[in-house]
Amino acid sequence: MSDSEKFVSLEVDSNKIATVRLDRPKANALSKGLLRQLGVVADELLASPPHAIVVYGGERIFAAGADITEFGGIKEAIETAGVFHEVLNKIARIPRVTIAAINGFALGGGCELAMACDFRVAANDAKLGQPELLLGLIPGGGGTQRLPRLVGAAKAKDLIYSGRAVSAQEAVEIGLVDKVCDPDKVFSEAYEWALSFAKGAVIAQGLAKEAIDTGLAGTLEHGLDVERLVFSEVFGTKDAQIGVSSFLANGPGKAVFVGE
Repeated sequence: MSDSEKFVSLEVDSNKIATVRLDRPKANALSKGLLRQLGVVADELLASPPHAIVVYGGERIFAAGADITEFGGIKEAIETAGVFHEVLNKIARIPRVTIAAINGFALGGGCELAMACDFRVAANDAKLGQPELLLGLIPGGGGTQRLPRLVGAAKAKDLIYSGRAVSAQEAVEIGLVDKVCDPDKVFSEAYEWALSFAKGAVIAQGLAKEAIDTGLAGTLEHGLDVERLVFSEVFGTKDAQIGVSSFLANGPGKAVFVGE
């Protein structure tokens, strides 16, 4: 792969925080090529999880959406939706905290990518939405499923039916975005938040994520079964031993975890 064809990069720093950077001029349109590269990065993070992850589109734009030039008929639609679902599901399954750092626009597939992360930090002038209905289409990268799980069915229907983009402030109010800051502080805000998680019991965070996401995707009973299994699994980690010993010796909140 030549440098001109590289649309996704991965960097893991000394704090064990991974930055996944989208870079496909001009608007980070999520072509199938970009998505496949993102899938390769997700596979790396699944195989060797860092301590936390920031997904970033740069200072100007997060992602404007799917690459409309690749749209065709029914066959192409099935392929496009399949690639989106496969890759974004991988992002969602990474057993560490993931934070989308959003400047500019996160629309369509860009919004769907942001929703596949655990949290979203947005610039105060950012816009988010699912505008597919304005093209006579519907979201096909997970928007009809992830959006109502975040904001509720009625608000998700409002955004999807109308195709309107919401401001960062409205996005916070409805639960689509978690934090808002000045545009030049989006990455640093997301990174500092990621760092706060990276210093914690990261394996336990991943197991809690598994239990929460599994429960939301199925019945309460199945979710409780998963919780029981991962609750027992976490007791085999070094961090659990450190946390319990620290609590008994020094009280809560003083443990220094090692991520093992």
